Amino acid sequence: MWRSTRFSACSLFLPHLAVLNFGCCCQVYGWVLDTRLIYCYWMMTGDSCCNPLSMGAIKKMVEEEVPGIYVLSLMIGKTVVQDTENGFFMDVNEQVSFVCDQLSQDPKLKGGYNAMGFSQGSQFLRAVAQRCPNPPMKNLISVGGQHQGVFGLPRCPGESSHICEWIRKMLNSGAYTDTVQKHLVQAQYWHDPLNDDLYKKHSLFLADINQERVVNETYKKNLMSLNKFVMVKFLQDTMVDPVDSEWFGFYKPGQDKELETLQESAIYTEDRLGLAEMDSAGKLVFLATDGDHLQFTREWFNDNLLPYLR
Repeated sequence: MWRSTRFSACSLFLPHLAVLNFGCCCQVYGWVLDTRLIYCYWMMTGDSCCNPLSMGAIKKMVEEEVPGIYVLSLMIGKTVVQDTENGFFMDVNEQVSFVCDQLSQDPKLKGGYNAMGFSQGSQFLRAVAQRCPNPPMKNLISVGGQHQGVFGLPRCPGESSHICEWIRKMLNSGAYTDTVQKHLVQAQYWHDPLNDDLYKKHSLFLADINQERVVNETYKKNLMSLNKFVMVKFLQDTMVDPVDSEWFGFYKPGQDKELETLQESAIYTEDRLGLAEMDSAGKLVFLATDGDHLQFTREWFNDNLLPYLR
């Protein structure tokens, strides 16, 4: 099995011409193709764009499947180490703003692009779609993303175990304090169903893009402009808690045992993001694959995801 592991970046594709990288080392990738479609992907915590066993392997695979692709890498930080650390410590809202600025300044992307996010990169790319309509995102593919956040860190990714232990301590002691929210990426999509009021009031990133405080009609309009919003769930996932977040599901409010689907949640029944309307229009695609977090075969990727990048 070809395995893609430890992702935390984003990549862009313009169908038949170029790729953009952004994130840790290169957390955003964009492949610009001659039809003005971009494939952008954002990786998960602890990875870098240039790791030959993860992002580098994805890049090589897509280049083989889409001949003539051009790659342009964007780095958040001056070194690979800084780029990787930004996946843990840089304010997500600042990262999103950085990417939006870069995309808006590239004339090759003005016709639109397709985006693919891996793990946390998925919800970060959704923020790009909601906040930055120019250039327009066409399709958004979420691979193991956590769109309702996480309430647990069972297997912290990355090679620095001491960083993972520190993250756990910070999340357990005060995920919604100003200091932790501003300086720990994972805290910015930490969703505590036992303290819903704290989450809605103090979450700097997730509560905003999920319209938990107020409904921003611009966010809703921009997300609804997508042609397709594809969500991939890993049925044997041991990293994301709860795994239902990969399909926009989560715990029912006030407890952490019973789960609810996207269709059962308030974000859908109240249609705060336009997801119900998108669902009715056939714009939401729910895919599942047997495997742990971000583990899939090349054949599965080509059969199920490449069609949304062409």
